[in-house]
Amino acid sequence: MSNPALSNNPALNGRSLTADELRRIYEQPAAQTHRPGIDEPATEAGFGAQQPPVITPSDKPMTYENTISKTLVLFLVVLAFGAVGWFMPILALPAAIIGLVLGLVNSFKKQPSVPLIVLYAVFQGVFLGGISGIFEAQWSGIVSQAIIGTLSVFAVTLLLFRSGKVRTSPRLNKIFLIALVGYAAFSLVNFVMVMFGLTDNPWGMRSGWLGVAIGALAVLLAAYSLVMDFELIQNGVRNRVPEKWAWSAAFGLMVTLIWLYVEILRILAILRGD
Repeated sequence: MSNPALSNNPALNGRSLTADELRRIYEQPAAQTHRPGIDEPATEAGFGAQQPPVITPSDKPMTYENTISKTLVLFLVVLAFGAVGWFMPILALPAAIIGLVLGLVNSFKKQPSVPLIVLYAVFQGVFLGGISGIFEAQWSGIVSQAIIGTLSVFAVTLLLFRSGKVRTSPRLNKIFLIALVGYAAFSLVNFVMVMFGLTDNPWGMRSGWLGVAIGALAVLLAAYSLVMDFELIQNGVRNRVPEKWAWSAAFGLMVTLIWLYVEILRILAILRGD
């Protein structure tokens, strides 16, 4: 789902704050002890058990421009280390595991860590390069098709968001969370079956048209996650949070785009394999 590092920030989590509300956030003592249920109620999103990051005034606020520039930096890191994975595909699996761990650490940190975010891009680049090289050797042209598909979904989602035609809502967020948990559980079971040889099919239960249908659901979930990312970024810019949160925004976008690319690559491979 969308990056909890962004969702935990009261200036990013879905609405514009008044001047008085922002002043209270900015003047919050750094050493203040948070007591869930006493100092403040739990939030609807379920993050009430964690203290929101303390925000301090900044002369350089988060903007669309610095968010885009940081996203491009991470994208270039992914591309550079993707070349390593392309020529050394044996590194793909360990890189995927390390990237997953770094993704979870970054997602739940209260403050963005630039080194950890960049390291995430490094290992995900190796992973993506490795699987892309393997798939391209099996099905020529599949990587370029997956890239075009990923960029197309991103562009369409962004255009619909900019036009105001797509927005999140509390009800859709709950449906999204339920579907995401179900998808994650299915994917974990399928991965275990493939890894331990419980199925002869390399795709496990994600073969044939069932695999395509599950992949299509994952693409829809990723597209909705992009909408959530866009809304969080919009709120960060509107509320003039410090520039460091642009790194968290860039990280959240990279997580979603990587997930989207992998799902589209898998759908194409299933279709061309059958």
